[in-house]
Amino acid sequence: MNKGVITLMAGIFGTLGAYIPVLAGWDPTGLGGPSIFGGLVGGLFGIWLAVKIRV
Repeated sequence: MNKGVITLMAGIFGTLGAYIPVLAGWDPTGLGGPSIFGGLVGGLFGIWLAVKIRV
């Protein structure tokens, strides 16, 4: 498995997960708890997805 691709997927989905609360209006500054939690969940989802597709 290519670790660079896994890291890239975790970074992309972590960024998207952190930005979703900002778009929804739950975290106007982007620095609060919802964005941190969204980034964590998004990063874990990116890792899971990269492993699942066996990159």
